[in-house]
Amino acid sequence: MLEIMDRDDLKRLLGPFPVRCPLDAVLLETADCGLYIRETIEYAVETDERVKSFLLVPKHINRSVPAIFAHHQHASQFHLGKSEVVGLKGDADQAYASELAERGYVVIAPDALAFEERNWSNPSGYAEYYELATRLVQGRTLLSKCLHDVSVALDYLVARPEVDPLRIGFIGHSYGGKMAIWAPALDNRIRASVSNCGCVSYKQSLVRDTGVQMEFCLPGVLQFGDVEDIVRLVSPRALLLQATSEDVWSRGATVILEHAESAFPEGKLKLRCWPGGHVFTQEMREAAYRFLDEHLQRGNKPDGI
Repeated sequence: MLEIMDRDDLKRLLGPFPVRCPLDAVLLETADCGLYIRETIEYAVETDERVKSFLLVPKHINRSVPAIFAHHQHASQFHLGKSEVVGLKGDADQAYASELAERGYVVIAPDALAFEERNWSNPSGYAEYYELATRLVQGRTLLSKCLHDVSVALDYLVARPEVDPLRIGFIGHSYGGKMAIWAPALDNRIRASVSNCGCVSYKQSLVRDTGVQMEFCLPGVLQFGDVEDIVRLVSPRALLLQATSEDVWSRGATVILEHAESAFPEGKLKLRCWPGGHVFTQEMREAAYRFLDEHLQRGNKPDGI
């Protein structure tokens, strides 16, 4: 198996990306959440498509602070997305955006395509299938679209005066955990990333109890490499992989670490293995937040600038 050596190789596999357009961002609503303000914002990801997102801004900021992209899970719960990670709906263990805002981070939390307000087929998940299939027949991929949308959200984030553009992080569980690997591999503005229960390889996914999530259907990828090769592209920035003992989407985590760690400066790639299933417990979240603090708080010089 060949190794994907650079981002240009990966971009060829991903196929054409959507064309950038002006953000044309607007503020729709604000809510006082105690230690932070929750803004509902809207911006353009393509000329004919606008996305709503939550932006959590800690109160009493008197200097630029680090910021985080919080990506929601999948769980086939297409009615949920950004609202779950900010603690408005769903599982309280998924409210990592609000916990990070309370910790002093500016946090952006959009809906991924086909979820919550972007699920035009609500309550079914047909939108996800449609968005994949219609792109594949045109020689495009859903993953390039999803990564484009993440990058546009970062455009908005780094333009905010409260945000230090050199201290940007990413966090996600499950679907979000997979994106926590792919997004920093393509966008080097992400200086530290935490992938929770999302580090399964393609090889380990080719069984019926796992499968390949639609967003990550990348034709021919196994002819060139696997997830461990994508992990290598995150270097020299910091990445924490969190896996659990009974989670099918954590399969192969140790193999990924062994293959990828030689590409990273010492301490920049970490793997933590926990007992249990497909979860993001308080203890696991606290470990994730400490990792982000270590690499994004003031006094830590970002790498690769």
